[in-house]
Amino acid sequence: MIKGLYEAHLPISDLAVSIDFYSRLGLEVAHHGDAVTFFWIEKGKSWLGLWVTDKVDTPYHPSLRHIAFHVELDDLLEARAWLFERNIDVRTAFNFKPEQQPIVLPNHPQSHAAIYFNDPDGNSLELITPMQVEEDINFKMMELKDWKM
Repeated sequence: MIKGLYEAHLPISDLAVSIDFYSRLGLEVAHHGDAVTFFWIEKGKSWLGLWVTDKVDTPYHPSLRHIAFHVELDDLLEARAWLFERNIDVRTAFNFKPEQQPIVLPNHPQSHAAIYFNDPDGNSLELITPMQVEEDINFKMMELKDWKM
């Protein structure tokens, strides 16, 4: 099921300092914002999200540790049952209940479909697959079953 790391997120205190640091490690900026910047770990495949901890309008709570694992779309369609077989509960995410997942998220620079759960310590985990969408398409978050594949 799991093919590799898709994304990891870290809280940071100073965006400029962190951008300089991760750039010196050779990572390329994928998206730069006021409260969050994404760096490619492996371009087009995985990234690191850096979230400024003191930004009130940050949509992602920086104290939450989060890792997403890359899966193929066919596997994501079976992910809820796969997790259930392993006694792992899907959790509500973005107001979508477990039975409504996987969901499609209109993120940039790439949209994706995902399902969410926690590890035994409450860390946020995600199974995720990239979705092919046209750059100028605008849509709201929805259940994957409602997405026209």
